[in-house]
Amino acid sequence: MSGRIFQISVSAGGVPKTAISQATVTVTGLAEDHQGTPKIHGGPEKAVCLWSLEIIQQLQQEGHRALKPGCAGENVTLAGVDWSLVVPGVQLALGPTVKLEVVSYTTPCRKNMRWFSDRRYSRINQKHHPGFSRVYGRVVQPGVITTGDTALLITP
Repeated sequence: MSGRIFQISVSAGGVPKTAISQATVTVTGLAEDHQGTPKIHGGPEKAVCLWSLEIIQQLQQEGHRALKPGCAGENVTLAGVDWSLVVPGVQLALGPTVKLEVVSYTTPCRKNMRWFSDRRYSRINQKHHPGFSRVYGRVVQPGVITTGDTALLITP
């Protein structure tokens, strides 16, 4: 199953993250990105945060219109990938060189409260709403990604 990279997002720390056209992916994350709380976010096991454009659009249709790609802290927003298949253990090939392994679901932070019309950021918690969570990926093969690059799901 393949889709594409819809948006690459980075920040100097915190959310929202803003769009850039290209990023260098290292074993500890996007070289252009920084985390405000590195003990919680980032590092080899949480190097890249990924999310689905289609999930964001579904949440917008539910009334959470302030939510946009990059707002919830994700580095890579994917389009056209069946998000129900993006689970811990699968790998994703991004662009011509980068390969990630999905390690875990993210735990939403209260800083995401502002994107939700009812302020209930638990809407993107895997335990409460399976299939709506962002995921963390470990970098298996570093490289460069560009907006529009293919995103190929590789099942174990």
